[in-house]
Amino acid sequence: MIVDNIKEIYNEINETCSKVNRDPSEVTLIAVSKTKPYTDVEKALESGCVDYGENKVQELDQKYDLLPKDINWHMIGHLQRNKVKYLVGKAKMIHSVDSLRLANQIEKEYAKKDMIAMVLIEVNMAGEESKFGIKPDETESLIREISTLEHVKVCGLMTIAPYTLEPEENRKYFKGLRELSVDIASKNIDNVSMDELSMGMSGDYNVAIEEGSTMIRVGTKIFGERNYNV
Repeated sequence: MIVDNIKEIYNEINETCSKVNRDPSEVTLIAVSKTKPYTDVEKALESGCVDYGENKVQELDQKYDLLPKDINWHMIGHLQRNKVKYLVGKAKMIHSVDSLRLANQIEKEYAKKDMIAMVLIEVNMAGEESKFGIKPDETESLIREISTLEHVKVCGLMTIAPYTLEPEENRKYFKGLRELSVDIASKNIDNVSMDELSMGMSGDYNVAIEEGSTMIRVGTKIFGERNYNV
């Protein structure tokens, strides 16, 4: 079932990209395995999907130890500064950087191992109080501050759009993030690229792809509903 679900999503990626004249290889499927057992990831690997996302550092840490080391792990949830040290050498990318304090902590921990942290800046495009992320109009100034850090590389932007039953309602947020990324890219800030746009989840990833997403974060549509009481 898990493998079939992933294959279906890859087919949708191909179809959506064809519709808007994009190369499907530009879109990375991140299978969000939060709250799911590592055995589910083992099954998912049979599909050829190698990118997996976790919301909690502890879960990423545990699965990293139990699963093949060629998996690309993505930290997609809110990151507490005291947990950063557990991601060094394990997370391919941190999607949820939204403050200079967090970026400074990432710099400190990655410098100890002389490694570079690949990060995305989380932007709260919809202005939801319940969501983390920096305001769109504060994004460039934060990126300019982070760009001075030797062990942190800004690779693009991320957003979590509102939950909705109508994917089209989120198009404006995806389009806005894309436009923000193009604007920042035009500034040619040292140590900063806007190559990645992490946007789109199980309910709206097709719209996100149409608006330029390079990373979609899909969990429920792959692994089924989550049990948060476990």
